[in-house]
Formats: sequence, C-alpha cells, structure tokens
Amino acid sequence: MASTKLGALGVLLCVLAVSAEVKPQDNFNLQKLEGKWYLVGFASNADWFVSRKAKMTMGTTILTPQPSGDLQMDYSNLRSDGTCWKMSHLAQKSDIPGKFVYQNQRYGTDNDMRVVDVKYDEYCLMYSFKTKEGSSYILNQMYSECPAPSEVLKKFTKFSLDQGILPENIAILPKAGTLLYYTLLYSTILYSTLIHII
Repeated sequence: MASTKLGALGVLLCVLAVSAEVKPQDNFNLQKLEGKWYLVGFASNADWFVSRKAKMTMGTTILTPQPSGDLQMDYSNLRSDGTCWKMSHLAQKSDIPGKFVYQNQRYGTDNDMRVVDVKYDEYCLMYSFKTKEGSSYILNQMYSECPAPSEVLKKFTKFSLDQGILPENIAILPKAGTLLYYTLLYSTILYSTLIHII
C-alpha cells in the first residue's frame, strides 16, 4: 500500500513539474481570440477520455472576451443521436496574460488553463491542468479553422507528446460521418511526427 501511494505521489509531482514549465504565449492578446473556433484536436491520458475518445467528434466553441479580462467559453457538439450537447465556462483571468482558472461544476474539476500557442486567424492551442479529489491530469485542445491544416495538427501532436501524453491518446476529431478519413489522416501525421522526434 505504501509503495502504491508513493508511486501515485511521484506521478503527481511529475505532472506538477510539467505544468509549471508550460507558459502562455508571449504578447497574448485576449481580444483577438474572439469568435467561433472548431475543436479539432483533443489529447489526454485521463481514464474518462481513453474510454470515450473513439466516439468523440469535432465540436465548436465560441470564445467571448469579457470587459473584466475573463474569457467566456461556450461549447457545443452534435451527438450521434442528433441531439446537441452544450457546456459553458467563464474562465477567470490571472496575473499572467494567457493563463485562466475556472471550476467545472458539472464534472467537479479545478482548471488551470493556458493559451500556449496561437495564430489568431488560424489556430489556438490550449493546455489545461485539471485536478479533482486529489488526482490530476493534463488535457490539451487544438482549436482551428475547418478543416485544420496538417501543419497545425502536427504542432498539436508534437506538443502533446512532449507533455507525456501517449500517442494513442492524441485524437484528431472527425466530423460526424468522416471517421475513416480522419483516422487515416491522423495515422499519417502521427507517423511523420514520431519519425522527426526519433
């Protein structure tokens, strides 16, 4: 039992160390984030994601900067049964531009979110460090135009691998009805990225 607890503590300390090293993009401009984005990439080693990733599809997010400096985030996604799934967060600004915090009341997580790489007219890479009841995990999200350029997907894949996320837990999200195409596309991108890293 003691060795198990020590192992879990070691994993948590490693995750905390990685989180501390992830910095928001320099010269971050909140106002330029405003608009509709497509969630094209999702990556995490979290158990809930691993068990659901095969069924996930591309969704949309409306980002709305607030006068206070906070960021309103409104997500929506079309389920396989034709119904629409929605969720909203108000991410509160921190003392560091590009870093936000919020609580997810639905899932009971505390979230430290950072905009780590953004080209305002093309893509936005977000890193989140999530904690719940003493456990922690990393979640990366890539927002982009649709379809996302292959270079954007490669950037997302490399960043996620660098954060210790397993290759099989990096998902390029398909539109509904296009799963085979995106599976083949991602296999090509992952292979190319791993070759360059190795």
